[in-house]
Amino acid sequence: MTQWQEFLKRGWTRFDHDSALAEWAAYARPLAQKAAQDPMHAEWLDCEGTWFIGVDALDNDLRGTLPGGPALHGAPLDFITQHFGGIADLHKAQVSVVYPGYPRPRVGENEAAFRYRSRRDAAHVDGVKMFGTTRNRRVEEPHAWVLGIPLNTSPAEAAPLVIWEGSHEVMRRGFAAAVQGHAPETWHQVDVTEAYKTARAEVFETCARVAVHARPGEAYLMHRLCLHGVAAWEKTPGVDATGQGRAIAYFRPDLIGGVSAWINEA
Repeated sequence: MTQWQEFLKRGWTRFDHDSALAEWAAYARPLAQKAAQDPMHAEWLDCEGTWFIGVDALDNDLRGTLPGGPALHGAPLDFITQHFGGIADLHKAQVSVVYPGYPRPRVGENEAAFRYRSRRDAAHVDGVKMFGTTRNRRVEEPHAWVLGIPLNTSPAEAAPLVIWEGSHEVMRRGFAAAVQGHAPETWHQVDVTEAYKTARAEVFETCARVAVHARPGEAYLMHRLCLHGVAAWEKTPGVDATGQGRAIAYFRPDLIGGVSAWINEA
């Protein structure tokens, strides 16, 4: 099985150490730490201080290059270029930093939502957003793919990403059913709430939950439709010896073609 075939089957793939990616991560690390500690970013520190959300936290350009730093390239970017027709313009990277004690409730999170965060790792599909007073869901941010680049060395027990393998095809069927009968140009307005919940329940019953751990210089690429979340930080002595938490930079560029391509393309 090729790596591309593995990606299509499992919904994600992991890349071994790449020197170019390691150089980028080493340069980005102190910038990410500075962003996480900046009082101006206090609104990004949630879950009672255990999760720095860090949206747009790094000041990279459209190619992922940081000011004065190395270009973002290496095996994961080559893979994306080969199989996704090139690299779309990149947004400023999200820096997700998790600290010991996670999960704790988010600001405004009710008991049921926190229970889901604790029991189901806050499992979700990126880009599916709540709207209105009823907090129903629709696809507002169709991403092309999700690339995770670890910035620091952290133990496997330190709140790893978790993915439900093969969930992208279950979720795809659910979203396709939800938009059936609607004009493709209106799919971003369709309420997908019930289809989303039904497909998610099927995923929990039929797909294997796997924890994904990687070190600086390594990376993982996830299919945009995969159900995924963040596991709890296990209470293991010495897990956060550095005091800097577990830091990962994420890129999730927009998918040209909108929600129609988001559902229908590989």
